[in-house]
Amino acid sequence: MRKPRTVLLTGAAGGVGTLMRKLLPDYGYQLRLLDLVPVDGAPDAIVADLADREALRKAVRGVDAVIHLAGISLESTFEKVLAANVTGLHHLYEAAREEGVRRIVFASSNHAVGFTPRPRGDDPLVPVETPRRPDSFYGLSKCFGEDLAQLYWDLHEVETVSVRVGSCFPEPTSVRMLSMWLSPADCARLLHSALTAENVGHTVVYGSSANTRLWWDLSSARAIGYEPQDDSERFAERLIAEKGVPGEGDPDDLYLGGRFCTDPPRWPH
Repeated sequence: MRKPRTVLLTGAAGGVGTLMRKLLPDYGYQLRLLDLVPVDGAPDAIVADLADREALRKAVRGVDAVIHLAGISLESTFEKVLAANVTGLHHLYEAAREEGVRRIVFASSNHAVGFTPRPRGDDPLVPVETPRRPDSFYGLSKCFGEDLAQLYWDLHEVETVSVRVGSCFPEPTSVRMLSMWLSPADCARLLHSALTAENVGHTVVYGSSANTRLWWDLSSARAIGYEPQDDSERFAERLIAEKGVPGEGDPDDLYLGGRFCTDPPRWPH
């Protein structure tokens, strides 16, 4: 595949989007930015809702690929999740199809498999083929997104890498996150691999760094060229001292999705 040059980055004002718009240009990409709100320091960014099909079609016109981070990233009502993460995602795929964009990188989530028990001891790492067990309406919308990506590959040959993102922050902020952490630098490496790998069709990968306490199998991510460089272990001693290890029966100890399974954080809007 020819390396994409111009990439539409949706959700550019969000936490991950803000990190990526600083890091991805180092890989040679020209970013076109889109968000529901203005993007600080980017007066040319497109301000549009995923409900606006014509705005989305204009936004994807002429780009080589799309990184789709936009939408609701916490739990909310079913109606709000449906509008942003289901209907809005369909609008994006339709715009890409209509404008001939052949590659999308879709931010799926660990919460698509949130109720999966986390591995212990000699248990194998959780593979991407594990049955999906969403832990919230948010997680459910990511299951839909992966199926939509598969459909658009099978029907229209729009390729997608669905990245089940763990937790992308400058540093992990909880003991659970020691297993799920995706450093910003590794996130950029993974997105670059997802944009440039050959013949991905629809590929699902887990998105985390090479953490010592890793819970899931990164082999499908490595197969598209991802080589994580970071490990959360350097933060472990401090986090455990500050917060303690989750006790027996704590959702953070039981499930991949942690407390999303019982008390998910709510979307503020």
